[in-house]
Amino acid sequence: MRKVRIVLYGVGAVGALIAKFLLEKEGVEIVGAIDTAEDKVGKDLGEVLSLQRRLGIIVRNDPDMLLKQTKPDIAVHATSSFLKDTYVQLATVVKNGVNVVSTCEELSYPYSADSKLAVDLDLLAKKHDATVLGTGINPGFLMDTLVIALTAPCQSIEKIEATRVMNAATRRVPFQKKIGAGLTLEEFREKIEHKHITGHVGLEQSIRMIADALAWKLDKIIIEPVEPVVAKKAAESKDIKVKAGNAAGLRQKAKGVMNGKEVIVLDFQAYIGAEREFDTVTIKGIPNVCQKIEPCVHGDIGTIAMVVNSIPKIINAKAGLLTMKDLPVPSAATEDMRKYVTF
Repeated sequence: MRKVRIVLYGVGAVGALIAKFLLEKEGVEIVGAIDTAEDKVGKDLGEVLSLQRRLGIIVRNDPDMLLKQTKPDIAVHATSSFLKDTYVQLATVVKNGVNVVSTCEELSYPYSADSKLAVDLDLLAKKHDATVLGTGINPGFLMDTLVIALTAPCQSIEKIEATRVMNAATRRVPFQKKIGAGLTLEEFREKIEHKHITGHVGLEQSIRMIADALAWKLDKIIIEPVEPVVAKKAAESKDIKVKAGNAAGLRQKAKGVMNGKEVIVLDFQAYIGAEREFDTVTIKGIPNVCQKIEPCVHGDIGTIAMVVNSIPKIINAKAGLLTMKDLPVPSAATEDMRKYVTF
């Protein structure tokens, strides 16, 4: 049986981590790589990934031509968090009849970001017999897919709360900078104002996915302003030092309101120096369900696994723009990838 043919679309911080994991997997073959960064285009993928060997795959910036030449089964897409910035990239892949799994947070439930673009992408994917999915650890699993699964034994539900607290010191430097770690409070608020810090992308998508799975018609979704987590004492990661009184990271909450009541509440906290890391889901209903993962699932490791483990399910799925609630129960694909795929 032939190997699963994969093209990488984006080999930045996250894309590179996914690529390295794929190189360790049995039954898969990276047949091409796409990026637009000048310091990557034209170089061997092994060099871009800082490996001690060449892979014979040159990073290119002509996706349409590369996809036609390599004829992959799926593209692993990791370029941006926002649907409007990725739509043309995704559409190019789909027009070539290639499936896509993407780390784009808004793609996890794209209808809440831009319903027109989502519908257009769905129609395009069906026309070209391709499947598109946005996933990751969050959004994609911890604050939506896992929540949905935990509602299964409930006869009735009054309220759902999910909280994620993570020590950003264990994450990559770009993420630490993205959450404003080390900034003064004035610098933090200035960067929020100019959208250099955007907060956690995906809370609205997670709420809408949960509500959709439960057939709840929400009155509205409230995305609260991003707030700095102020360091009570000095803290540091390998690359960033946080003084007491400065921002160690951020906190953001989102709420789904139905019939005037908060029925879904998501609380995301990421900061350097968090003494306890955990993921919790609390469902008030009949029966009550309380689930806690401690320490929290590592974001980078989890995202990489979610993307790679979703590959066979996407290849086997019906054509169109799907979300995690549309696929079979997620699971690890620890063996040879070909065991999980129906070509």
